[in-house]
Amino acid sequence: MRSLWIAAALSLGAGCIVEAPGGEKSLPAERARAVVTQVPPLQVKNGANLEDKVELVGATVQPGKVLPGESFKVTLFIKVLSEMDVDYMVFVHVDDAEGRAERINADHRPAGGTYPTSQWKAGETVKDEFSVYVPPGMPAQGLNVFVGFWDPKTDARLKLKNTEAVRNDGNNRIMLAHVPVGG
Repeated sequence: MRSLWIAAALSLGAGCIVEAPGGEKSLPAERARAVVTQVPPLQVKNGANLEDKVELVGATVQPGKVLPGESFKVTLFIKVLSEMDVDYMVFVHVDDAEGRAERINADHRPAGGTYPTSQWKAGETVKDEFSVYVPPGMPAQGLNVFVGFWDPKTDARLKLKNTEAVRNDGNNRIMLAHVPVGG
């Protein structure tokens, strides 16, 4: 995939919570609409632990290869390890693997903006969906998708605790996936 551009309006999907067995039976409306009983098979397993607050369980990327002028959809599955009092944002940096094209930023509020991190409950798994647009004529042959969490008020990122266990760049950016670009 060539350097990715986020479409003028990110195609943010609705947030989703995956309840652990024995979870709450009556949920607030915004949670009830988003609850699923099973996490679909993951294409990318991860396990990144961010300050014992969240774990990036994994993600799906569809399609697994794109052409310039097309979009791909990323679905993150985030396990809540402890409750937070900050409304973090998800940052998404899409870099040309060969460094020839400009970075695409797709920072956004998780769960389509409907379920802020300050409301997340320990033990939940939150689903976060977004789309990335690859502009026509982009020269990249592959795109690296990096993700993480940051506080827009302080500009501080949540720190990756298990740096040896997951691919990362040493700056609290988790290397989620490499997406090929081209025919």
